[in-house]
Amino acid sequence: MEKLIAGVHRFRAAEFGPYRELFRRLSREGQNPHTLFITCSDSRVLAELITQSKPGDLFVVKNLGNIVPRADVTGSTNSTAAAIEFAVQTLQVNDIVVCGHSQCGAMSALLGGLPAGEPMPHLSAWLELAAPVRHVLQKEYSHLLDPEARVTAAGEENVLFALENLQTYPTVKARLEDGSLHLHAWFFKIATAELFNYDPVEKQFVSLKKSVAAE
Repeated sequence: MEKLIAGVHRFRAAEFGPYRELFRRLSREGQNPHTLFITCSDSRVLAELITQSKPGDLFVVKNLGNIVPRADVTGSTNSTAAAIEFAVQTLQVNDIVVCGHSQCGAMSALLGGLPAGEPMPHLSAWLELAAPVRHVLQKEYSHLLDPEARVTAAGEENVLFALENLQTYPTVKARLEDGSLHLHAWFFKIATAELFNYDPVEKQFVSLKKSVAAE
């Protein structure tokens, strides 16, 4: 807590100045983010930092494993759905990015199970929403023997699964059909801070730099 409090004071004293007018404007006019950014709760993945975005640019949803439940999942396991509906219907974002990452603990647990003797019922139920990803790994990636490579593959497949699930939301589907909303599958490599974007033509994740140039 001492570090957090010290950081608050440093922000007010040294960094708030250049943002003063921006925060005043955001306070007066409200938020108008251009992108819903869904990523993992992992403390190493910071949406605003890796995209160099300013306050007001991104509507960020962080959850364990950047999982997107289907629209028909109800109850405590689908608070993410509320954020999706708010961002798409009320805030009218133009883009949705789902960003997975390397070394994801949620994907490791999805593939290998939770530690024995440590009951975590909420976590177990949450991870089971991504069970189809585990099935894809068993069917399509049996050749991968290295544990880290399997976790990376699961992370990438999980992002693609999330994009499929996003399209089960009526409001998302309607705006995709009228061309006012676009979906993006990203993957962040922690060790090098590289971002990769899924290319549907090449059917693989490619360097974000390369994919943007291609567009």
